[in-house]
Amino acid sequence: MKLVESVWLRSMTQHISTTCGITKGKDPPTVLYEDNTTCIAQLKDGYIKGDRTKHILPKFFFTHELQKAGEIQVLQVSSSENSADLFTKSLATSVFKKLVHKIGMRRLKDLQ
Repeated sequence: MKLVESVWLRSMTQHISTTCGITKGKDPPTVLYEDNTTCIAQLKDGYIKGDRTKHILPKFFFTHELQKAGEIQVLQVSSSENSADLFTKSLATSVFKKLVHKIGMRRLKDLQ
């Protein structure tokens, strides 16, 4: 889902740049972070290797095509550094506190 939104934002900024005459050449790829090493390997190889994943429809190769075209770059992030996990997983207290601080959230009493 976030990939589709980032592609839309990318095309919107390119359209605005072109319309306003401020094109500066090709934009650098949008960086997406992923903590699943198997997912990253599948994206880099561009094909389904295993029997358990060969049922996936070709339309899901959209991400691979964008990466091949230089529109996106998928990078590895460790689970302990993945800010998205803050909202999707149960985390150890130390990891939770670190990620809360990383995204800029503070306790009200710390701000006074």
